Amino acid sequence: MLDITNLHKHLGGKHVLRGVNLHVETGEALVVIGGSGCGKSVMLKHILGLMKPDEGSIVIDGIDIAKVSERELNDVRKRFGMLFQGGALFDSMTVAENVSFALDEHTSIPTAQKAEIVSKKLEIVGLPGIEKMYPGDLSGGMKKRVALARAIAADPDFLLYDEPTTGLDPIMSDVINELIVKLKKTLKITSIVVTHDMASARKVADRMAMLDEGAIRIHATPAEIYASEDPVVKRFINGQASEEQLKEVWGYQATQQQ
Repeated sequence: MLDITNLHKHLGGKHVLRGVNLHVETGEALVVIGGSGCGKSVMLKHILGLMKPDEGSIVIDGIDIAKVSERELNDVRKRFGMLFQGGALFDSMTVAENVSFALDEHTSIPTAQKAEIVSKKLEIVGLPGIEKMYPGDLSGGMKKRVALARAIAADPDFLLYDEPTTGLDPIMSDVINELIVKLKKTLKITSIVVTHDMASARKVADRMAMLDEGAIRIHATPAEIYASEDPVVKRFINGQASEEQLKEVWGYQATQQQ
């Protein structure tokens, strides 16, 4: 359903994406792992058409979104839901208004029907009856779930998650992980999850892809990832810094202290 081929992108003089190749199967949950600044979020923005590649293609059902008109691109974007890292709810809107935002912007569904959709989506994420509340009244975990309800309001084919468990305690992180798995199974949604939370990655992934130095280093099942003998992969999944990384940090700090 989604193929990324030889994707390159320069930003601020830095070669961020260096020939990314990735295939996402229909209905699977693909987790993209990798260190901070490796280009994970930049790749997501390319998938959404928010950035244009310097080179390469992003093909969705035979359509290369890097080459289509803005009107065609908007039609493709309607097939995507997005859970942003911080939730990105509108503080001045009620929960119901937040969840129905995409419906208000892109459809002419009657108000009563929209209210039914909002109620149903909130039930799916375990938050029935909170339509009249405001984001300021919600905990961090509730905000994430409301944002997730908004992401699925228009019944997308794809759900993109940018660090979905960031800022949450372990219990609430597991609630979000369970929701990701549930939505994939019940709604038959193709999921792409960007994270460096390996507990989350292992729980939700059908396959994992590690982005390293702007390219995919490994693309395999979770079991194959954890069995990998690649030292870079092993250090990442075990949370171990390399000698070079430690020298870079301590060397920098020593310089600062002089």
